[in-house]
Amino acid sequence: MRPDHEIVSRKEWLAARKALLTLEKEETKLRDKVRAERLALPWVKVDKAYTFNTPEGQKSLADLFDGRSQLVVYHFMYGPDWEAGCPGCSFLADHIDGMLPHLNHHDVTMIAVSRAPLEKLMAYRRRMGWKFPWVSSHGSDFNFDYHVSFTKEELASGKVLYNYRETPSAEAHDELPGLSAFFKDEDGTVYHTYSDYARGGEELLGTLMVLDRAPKGRNETGTLSFVKRKDEYEDAPKTHSCCD
Repeated sequence: MRPDHEIVSRKEWLAARKALLTLEKEETKLRDKVRAERLALPWVKVDKAYTFNTPEGQKSLADLFDGRSQLVVYHFMYGPDWEAGCPGCSFLADHIDGMLPHLNHHDVTMIAVSRAPLEKLMAYRRRMGWKFPWVSSHGSDFNFDYHVSFTKEELASGKVLYNYRETPSAEAHDELPGLSAFFKDEDGTVYHTYSDYARGGEELLGTLMVLDRAPKGRNETGTLSFVKRKDEYEDAPKTHSCCD
């Protein structure tokens, strides 16, 4: 099939590529500016006590830091009555394990938190072949306080607070994705430093960054429309594991 693109000489291509490079450099400079502003955000002390169910027993938010001063929480969409985790969150989770050694050695602990009971999370983690820490906030206000879970009453009201704005319930769900960061000082005090939602964490998805450079790009009809759980693609190898 003939490509649906203008076919030009190498010289003409190089001129177009250099023009794009100028724009890419502007994007990089803007990204650096955004990162600096992100690091300069004020912090909020976390006064509320939260309890999480983990394979090692119940833990507090401070315990989840696992001896490090920084904690990054991925709010994984997996409700208490769901049969499986969100395909989009599963897509992101496929990228986490490779990051962990580098994050851990840079004083950062990264975990996933979901409201589904722990046994469901661990079974799904085995199915997906993941190793990253995953804890349950079942019975806790944590997901609700960080605006990634919503009650039936909130949804019935016609709007919920998501991504720092009122979002129509028709565009929402009982669970939505996000990422939150926390810092713990030497006295054990925990501070909330940052949260993003919706497409805010897209840069974590290395697969998308590669697709953005591929000839057809993301080739999607809607956000992540092409994504399936990795063991649900046709002829996908099974990732079930007999142990964690």
